[in-house]
Amino acid sequence: MIDNMGKPIVTTSLSYSHQVVESAKSIASQLGLSFVSRNGTSLTNMESGYNSTGILVVSKTKLSIYIKGEEFFFHPGMAKLRIKELVNGNTDLMIRAMDLRAGDMVLDCTLGLGSDAVVANYVAGPTGTVVGLESNPLMAYVVQEGIKHYKDGNPALIKAIRGIKVINVDHRNYLRKLPDKSFDVVYFDPMFRNPLKKSPGMAPLRKLANNDSISKETINQALRVAKKCVVMKETAKSEEFTRLGFKKIIGGKKSPIAYGVLLAGGEDL
Repeated sequence: MIDNMGKPIVTTSLSYSHQVVESAKSIASQLGLSFVSRNGTSLTNMESGYNSTGILVVSKTKLSIYIKGEEFFFHPGMAKLRIKELVNGNTDLMIRAMDLRAGDMVLDCTLGLGSDAVVANYVAGPTGTVVGLESNPLMAYVVQEGIKHYKDGNPALIKAIRGIKVINVDHRNYLRKLPDKSFDVVYFDPMFRNPLKKSPGMAPLRKLANNDSISKETINQALRVAKKCVVMKETAKSEEFTRLGFKKIIGGKKSPIAYGVLLAGGEDL
């Protein structure tokens, strides 16, 4: 057996061609991971056999991540509906919290599957910039490739997806190296300290995501980097807002989530 215990691995779908195998091997090499031949083995057995922390599955039509019985792949998710709402003149709480305008530069420090970044990029438009940071190499790669190849009949959605720049890096290290005021908005959507009970599908994602809480040092770095504001998403009654100094909270009456806002100048909105 390959000496890859406790690490992510790369494999193919059950049905595969020579081209798919070669593609999977190439991706494994790029990511510094081991390629494991599928040989008819179930993903569940591969996961337990290698004690893997995620399996990148390469097929003819898509890339996906398998972990703990769940499959993740790039898709816009709720971003599609949120953009439709914006087109119809309705308000998006995240955009409101960011006070986001066309041409703004946004640094999404916790990209995940990229739904929030897609909405931000729609509003920032072709003159703006959205950079997404993701510390998990599997997720960063799947989202990066998904952005390149996603197809949909909605031109506005495609434009919003295509313009996002994905970087596989820990946001803490990235923020420290950035010049002062290099982005208009710095955004955080960490894994919630107290997960929402209505989102059981997020549980396996926690195995992939960085579960560290945001530190005060990180918020200070974000305030240094931001021209306008720092925004953090959390559950509506989260104590994280108070711990990190977010006094202005924007949320909906029936929304289980809210956005904390800190102005870069140190004033409350």
